[in-house]
Amino acid sequence: MTEPASADTPPPSRGRTGGYALIVAAGILASRVFGLVRQRFLSHYLGLSDAADAFNAAFRIPNMLQNLFGEGVLSASFIPVYARLMAQGDRKEAARVAGAVAALLALVTSVLVLLGMLATPWLIGLIAAGFEGEKRDLTIRLVRILFPGMGLLVLSAWCLGVLNSHRRFLLSYAAPVVWNVAIIAFLVAFGGRRSEFELAEMAAWGSVMGSALQFLVQLPLVLRLLGGVHLSLRDASLSVRTVVRNFVPVFIGRGVVQISAFVDTLLASLLPSGAVTGIANAQALYTLPVSLFGMAISAAELPAMSEALGAESEVASYLRQRLSRGLRRIAFFVIPSAMAFFVLGDVIAAALFQTGRFTGADSTYVWAILAGSAIGLLASTLGRLYSSTFYALRDTRTPLRFAILRVALGTGLGYLAALKGPALLGIDARWGAAGLTAAGGVAAWVELMLLQRALALRIGPTELGSSHALRLWGAAAIGAAIGFLLKVQIGPRHPLIVASAVLGAYGLIYMGCAALLGVQEWREIAARMPGFRSRKAPGNSAP
Repeated sequence: MTEPASADTPPPSRGRTGGYALIVAAGILASRVFGLVRQRFLSHYLGLSDAADAFNAAFRIPNMLQNLFGEGVLSASFIPVYARLMAQGDRKEAARVAGAVAALLALVTSVLVLLGMLATPWLIGLIAAGFEGEKRDLTIRLVRILFPGMGLLVLSAWCLGVLNSHRRFLLSYAAPVVWNVAIIAFLVAFGGRRSEFELAEMAAWGSVMGSALQFLVQLPLVLRLLGGVHLSLRDASLSVRTVVRNFVPVFIGRGVVQISAFVDTLLASLLPSGAVTGIANAQALYTLPVSLFGMAISAAELPAMSEALGAESEVASYLRQRLSRGLRRIAFFVIPSAMAFFVLGDVIAAALFQTGRFTGADSTYVWAILAGSAIGLLASTLGRLYSSTFYALRDTRTPLRFAILRVALGTGLGYLAALKGPALLGIDARWGAAGLTAAGGVAAWVELMLLQRALALRIGPTELGSSHALRLWGAAAIGAAIGFLLKVQIGPRHPLIVASAVLGAYGLIYMGCAALLGVQEWREIAARMPGFRSRKAPGNSAP
């Protein structure tokens, strides 16, 4: 039986998040664009060399700290509690919770940074067992340089949690621009005058400088929103305990995911030189749509979902509505991204990375890895929104269980695909990197199906819709086929010229097909265009 709404209980918040999602996307786009520029500079100066492998492998270890305590974990544990306190008008308690969480993060990350720097040689043996000699020694030095910077990025993620709860999305997601700029500045300043190994160290110092800047640019606004912050480890209010209780399952889930990332790096380090960097370059491209669309929409929806008030049936209906809408919006952008990676990945990789020591053959190699990643791109982005819905329901344990299953499956399949697959297929061992990313994609689809089924038991069935998905895949396939033929016709030209023509045509054809197929998301985009609105309803005087 449907539970009736209480007469004195306010209904769920009905605020629209489309505008907020655009703001998040703008911030993420800025940071990701600069991230790609950073990766291009690294490719220019280091190529797929041992120094590049060392830098990308070293980055994995302290990056664990950021991922374990950073944005995703705080979003799941801190934002639902803080946003609900703000919705209830208890700003004083919200500020106390923020101060207590900041103090806890500062203490724990300081200890872990110190331990991590001391344990670096042992950690390198775990995640980069294939590195030897000078390459291993360089990786150890880089990790020790990078660790303090990652601690600062954890505090930056705390700032993001506060800013997001106040709907101040742009600064929090654009702040990583300064981090990328710092690394680029160090590469330009010292590139050409230092050896590859020395330049990798300078890039690591640039990362530390950028981490400090990323934290500092957000801090003044955070302090203003909180009315100052009181750091205290003695504040054990119910709200703080709720944050910590929610934090633990998400922390464990992130830890499991990090183990998966370490296993991927370990397996890649056992492949021929260049595999670790090839995966890092492909990941820079792969995470762009995940962040730009999946993260943007999920980040904008989480505070709104967390503020939902009312009877259980009302909240369930409200969450279904928001989730279904979000799934369609994500798919509209992610499906063409996956198709482009699979069919036109060489064009994309060449345009972004093919310079200096990075050759055309390297672009083809990254394309293969990127094509493997494309298999699970849609599942990964949709999964973010499903997980955010569970977090809004104060359930962090269900996504944890499925994350563990995904990692276990991905690890097993990755081992077979990366180390055994090339020999079975009779191809060079270096192509095992593509099998590694493809295995992760298969595991992501399994996780998504489990999340869908579990959430249906809580709030009712929600899904993208097969007919809608088929229309989007069809439009993307037509655009990719024409883009591929255009690439063949253009022939060898400068990568940027080829990419402009091929990807431009692909995007226009996809949008045109979506319009012809009556895709709702296209109509909404077109409705925002002033010319379209005026043509659609000339002389309409309705209010």
